[in-house]
Amino acid sequence: MSKSLFFQILLTATPAFFCINFLHSPASFAAEIAAAETEEATAPTAELPLAELVASPVAIAPSKTQINPAVTPEIAAKIELNDRQQENNSLTPDSEKVTSVSQLNDVTPANTVTEESGEAQIAIAPIPTQTNPAVTPENSAAIAPKNQPETEPEKVPAFSQENEVKPKETAAQESGGSNVLAESMQTQENRAPANIDDIQQIDSLEINDDSEIEQVTSVSQLSDVKPTDWAFQALQSLVERYGCIAGYPDGTYRGNRAMTRYEFAAGLNACLDKVAELVTAGTSNLVKKEDLQKLQKLQEEFAAELATLRGRVDVLEARTAELESNQFSTTTKLNATVWFNLTSAFPTGDITAERSRTAPNSAFAAPTRDANNRPTRVDRDTPETTFSYYAFLTLNTSFTGKDSLVTQLVFGNGNSPANELVSAGFYNSWGTPFLDQTGVPTANSVGIREMSYTFPVGDKVQVSIGPRLNYYRYFDGNRFTFFLRGATSFNSNGSTLLNAVDRGSGAAVAWQIAKPVRFTAAYMAENTEFLNPAVFNTASNPSEGLFNSSNTITAQLEYAPSNSFNLKLIYARSSLKPYNGFIGGAVGEPLPYGYADDGFGGRVRDSGADAFVVNFDWLLTKNFGLFGRYSYGQLEVNPVNRDRSGGDIKVQSFQVGMGFPDLGKKGALGVLSFVIPHDYISGRRFLLSGGGNGGTQYEVEGSYYYPITNNIAIVQAFYAIFNANNFDGNPTVFVGNLRTQFSF
Repeated sequence: MSKSLFFQILLTATPAFFCINFLHSPASFAAEIAAAETEEATAPTAELPLAELVASPVAIAPSKTQINPAVTPEIAAKIELNDRQQENNSLTPDSEKVTSVSQLNDVTPANTVTEESGEAQIAIAPIPTQTNPAVTPENSAAIAPKNQPETEPEKVPAFSQENEVKPKETAAQESGGSNVLAESMQTQENRAPANIDDIQQIDSLEINDDSEIEQVTSVSQLSDVKPTDWAFQALQSLVERYGCIAGYPDGTYRGNRAMTRYEFAAGLNACLDKVAELVTAGTSNLVKKEDLQKLQKLQEEFAAELATLRGRVDVLEARTAELESNQFSTTTKLNATVWFNLTSAFPTGDITAERSRTAPNSAFAAPTRDANNRPTRVDRDTPETTFSYYAFLTLNTSFTGKDSLVTQLVFGNGNSPANELVSAGFYNSWGTPFLDQTGVPTANSVGIREMSYTFPVGDKVQVSIGPRLNYYRYFDGNRFTFFLRGATSFNSNGSTLLNAVDRGSGAAVAWQIAKPVRFTAAYMAENTEFLNPAVFNTASNPSEGLFNSSNTITAQLEYAPSNSFNLKLIYARSSLKPYNGFIGGAVGEPLPYGYADDGFGGRVRDSGADAFVVNFDWLLTKNFGLFGRYSYGQLEVNPVNRDRSGGDIKVQSFQVGMGFPDLGKKGALGVLSFVIPHDYISGRRFLLSGGGNGGTQYEVEGSYYYPITNNIAIVQAFYAIFNANNFDGNPTVFVGNLRTQFSF
């Protein structure tokens, strides 16, 4: 046999084996078996000498690389294919064929698959594509303030993005999971598709310890190949009849991975060697006529698809080039969420509030005590309707594929109408939708809401560190109170008693102890974006520093035995700094806003505080769930005047509710919530504002999140507040909010 004839046979027969492997589908395979059985009944089954095979009228075209099934057609345009991968996905015309590897200007001796292989039979396994961890979820998005409550643009990875954004400032947490990196400002249900930089380019053929393969003699040796797989019989034939398919050292085949041209060439070369060996040995285990007939039928059956593939690859090449030239960054992903709020508050009469009589229109100026040692009071009437905006811009950067640097910008101009009715210190608390706020000390200015870096330590530990960590990424998440989709008010987004530091300087560690148990701990010193930096933000103030008041240490134990149930036990120990001589306001938890003095209008010193929270959510059915929180707090009151005795303020809060997922439409969520935001057990005499006349405020809230598209949603919310400001004689206050939410 001449050398040219020999190579013609090899180049004609061997790709057939790969076509069987790549082009087999369950439907076509069944048709092939039936056809083969019919032909076996009428045609001889004797194996043909290889010389006769050359005359067989079969034109075998190289197959296209199989597209990774994890990549859907909708996001295929965002997958980055290098030149060699794209060429492997097309049918090479005769005019483009090469006769020597030296004709390929992108192939060097270091990565060349040699033509003279006759040694070990190697089938190169596909190298897995690497996706950007930032696109996840974990990242999944949790963000919220106290003055803006709150998380993986989420979706985040870095952490299991299960944790969501919380209470006051919970943003981007993953519904039902741990809060982790939810704050990438992506809704957990809409993970961002991989972009062109999420796929690792392969510029050379490298075999490391993890990708080395071993020859197998039976398809049963491949643990991830099952008889029910559509390509099972094709693999069985190539492994057991021709011996040119190998597996990984861990006994897997990993058939769903994509492959490069280099890997295809290596596998093809292995099969060429085997065919040559069979021919040389003159054994009876030669290529069978039935195989060639099957190949011919496959080629005819898939002729239209094969012709279409090249056109699709050309389109992908053009779209990929456009994405590459216009991409924002190779390492950074930008997400944004913008909210428009139309809000009204309707008291059924004048509302009594504890405020300063010299500054009655200020929700910040503390009242004074009168001759009866009673805090001063004013009456507030109906506020006007407002229309405002609020926005997050989140930059999520990954350097290794497993880490995440989050930089989140915030701006807005909201001042919700209920703020005109609250007692001093309760600004952005009851009656205020969490997303109807300014987010910064000065309206329409831009602030940095979050700046933190998260990275893994081993397989089970995630560490976050930064000058502005978002507390609610890590603690107190709940699938039905996550502010992006669930309960909408400050008092319903999270515990009203839990934490005085919404964003802080420090570190957080999350440890996945076992599959259902996760432990998270953090230390944060005050550094919150909506506080006036001239007065607050002790962590960056050299006269106060990282380890003086105000700061908090928090630990959370989360138990999630299934995707439908989550239980969180939380403890926080805080050291609180008084401002203007009083403890309270947005930095006073576990005092639920309001102000505390020494009981006689005098100033107090730094105070310690403890808070305990139990938080659960339970999805009983696909369309119905329950949730709840119980919080207990204790604040130490230390008068500046040593002649006055101190004491403790003890307070508790309750929240129970129902959630209705997919109500009216897939992705929608209805929530009903009952809240007692502050029920004082003892120490009411220390309350300069918030104590009222001894009554107990309670609230009923309802909200409905309705997604119009993947990027636009409408949220309707309605609140009824009873015994407002803890005055049992105050009339009921009704609040309505219509929110439009844009995500991109």
